[in-house]
Amino acid sequence: MKIYQVGGAVRDRLLQRPFHDTDWVVVGATPEDMTAQGFTPVGKDFPVFLHPQTHEEYALARTERKSGVGYRGFVVHTSPDVTLEEDLARRDLTINAIAAPADWAGVGAVFDPYNGQADLQAKLLRHVTEAFREDPVRILRVARFAARFEDFSVAPETLQLMREMVQAGEADHLVPERVWQEIRRGLMEAQPSRMFEVLRSCGALQVILPELNRLWGVPQRPEYHPEVDSGVHAMLVLDMAAQLHAPLTVRFACLCHDFGKGTTPAEVLPRHIGHEQRSARLLQAVCDRWRVPNDCKELADVVAREHGNIHRSSDLNAAAVMRLLERCDAIRKPERFTEALLACECDARGRTGLQAQPYPQRLRLQTALDAALAVNTAPIAQAAAQQGLQGKAIGEAVTAARTQAVAQALAAL
Repeated sequence: MKIYQVGGAVRDRLLQRPFHDTDWVVVGATPEDMTAQGFTPVGKDFPVFLHPQTHEEYALARTERKSGVGYRGFVVHTSPDVTLEEDLARRDLTINAIAAPADWAGVGAVFDPYNGQADLQAKLLRHVTEAFREDPVRILRVARFAARFEDFSVAPETLQLMREMVQAGEADHLVPERVWQEIRRGLMEAQPSRMFEVLRSCGALQVILPELNRLWGVPQRPEYHPEVDSGVHAMLVLDMAAQLHAPLTVRFACLCHDFGKGTTPAEVLPRHIGHEQRSARLLQAVCDRWRVPNDCKELADVVAREHGNIHRSSDLNAAAVMRLLERCDAIRKPERFTEALLACECDARGRTGLQAQPYPQRLRLQTALDAALAVNTAPIAQAAAQQGLQGKAIGEAVTAARTQAVAQALAAL
């Protein structure tokens, strides 16, 4: 039995990047050998074991053979006879197909049968073997790695292979939850736009996210959008969210906020009247399709519906600001509104030549919300009730007090 480090931890150590988890592969062992040494079996589809002390996962070396469509259509073979090179051959990219001894700490020889180190130096994302085409999830993974390693490029032969997979219908069989898993991770990378650019270049974006794909080539008014193209704008907004270290919820909202521009009638372009509500409807369909978590879905909905009003909020008086806060449910969910303001700043600054411009609307509306939240509503409601007011009238009295507080706060800015 021999144990090796494989995959991301080896790659990232060679790149001198931080890493979190180590993948372990065991060569020359049977499941009985593992349990005899105290390992606990946990794998369903293939033999994976938990280390008795560290509880890290150790997988027996295996090969995979295509048996159907999608990423689940595989027959897995494990045996003490499966070599390390055979195990590495099933991996997606050469930079992920490098192994090292169990005690390797980043210095010394590694096992690199597919020249992953050369591709690390050349900054190339290249598939290991033709078996790459057997798993459509690898299309998503390559795109995600392009977002993580911003200065790497996809090898031309790998991009061509991805195109052939899409044309063969492999991307049609991607499981929605797995798509969201990869999209979620890609959104949190250093340059998330690259994920969608790679997906678009191989044709997969039209399959998994046509709502975004149709934005390219759709013009916007140049006085507001010097970049003109709606797809280019969407990517600038997404990268601005990464630059501002926005959380996943904000990045997803940025991704979806302008979907409606892709359905604007051609005769009214480059104007996009009503695109906010169309965006909200389209993103709901995406969230249902991918089973997106509620926090991401709800923020995206608020941003899609209200980003235009938030951009124009500098001219709103206290009463109009209060109505905006109420539409966004900001009193009940202030943290979500704070994230909506960040998403709107990303939208405003995600435009060619305007990346450094200030966004005073964010401070103004945050100040207004803080003032509204600071109002002690209990005595106001009690006084209104003592005057014989009920229900809606009491609510109006509370709103009036909040509006007055907002007016005072805005006047002090």
